[in-house]
Amino acid sequence: MIDGRGFGVEPICRVLSEHGCPIAPSTYYAAKARPTCDRVIRDAELLTQIRRVHADNYGVYGARKVWLQLHRENILVARCTVERLMKANGLHGVVRGAQIRTTKPDRAAARPEDLVERQFHARRPNQLWVVDFTYVATWVGFVYVAFCIDVFSRMITGWRAAKSMTTDLVLDALEMGIWQRQRVGHDLQGLVHHSDAGSQYTSIRYTERLVEAGARPSIGSVGDSYDNALAESIIGLFKTELIRRKGPWRGLDAVELATMEWVDWYNNRRLFEAIGDIPPAEAETNHYLTTTPSVILQMAKPSLH
Repeated sequence: MIDGRGFGVEPICRVLSEHGCPIAPSTYYAAKARPTCDRVIRDAELLTQIRRVHADNYGVYGARKVWLQLHRENILVARCTVERLMKANGLHGVVRGAQIRTTKPDRAAARPEDLVERQFHARRPNQLWVVDFTYVATWVGFVYVAFCIDVFSRMITGWRAAKSMTTDLVLDALEMGIWQRQRVGHDLQGLVHHSDAGSQYTSIRYTERLVEAGARPSIGSVGDSYDNALAESIIGLFKTELIRRKGPWRGLDAVELATMEWVDWYNNRRLFEAIGDIPPAEAETNHYLTTTPSVILQMAKPSLH
């Protein structure tokens, strides 16, 4: 291959013409002087915004969610244009891998009935929560992260990271969820709390705390992952969008800090298709804006604790 750097335009055009590719120097100069077309300028402007949205959202958004976020910011562009520019510049979303179960059922423990039966639907916040936990491999051993999730909005109401998968791990996540809701005046009476049959969730301390909070425990079939599919789906997002992309992980402190930041993004900014392509916090806000004025006033009243 001949490197043309250091040669003038005329010698290069002459060599090209001698090898069957006639081109006049005036053609080159005319092309160079031609103003950049509007589409190229627009593409460059859009690409800057696309890169920003993609980076601001953990680099996990595909073309559809990038397009949706741009429209939420009043940057109007066709979805096919976003797809074209992302593909041309190597930008893409993430694909989730297989899930691995961590909880082990205690077959000797008494279990509540299944109140959900794979119907993961709710008409309001605090009607149905699902819970589960997962593991993260670090340089100093495994770290375990537990989550409580509101089915209505997909809001992560509570979470906890620890070095062992004990009852304390899942109980701390539950306590955060209860505190987060009660501090803004939410009533958890009658909440259905759904988990798998893991021994952490069937422990006496855990079930007693549910009763104290006014929640009704529900447990799916032993060994059937579909009976807690929504919780495992959210954990799949956590593993795909954060753990696999940002590792390797040094230890508990690193996982804990990153999880805190991811949960904040997930609850307040991540677009979620299942709830209308809006963030969980926005879904809950919209719900309470359509409830009775007394409920709205109760939600707006500052906590005394």
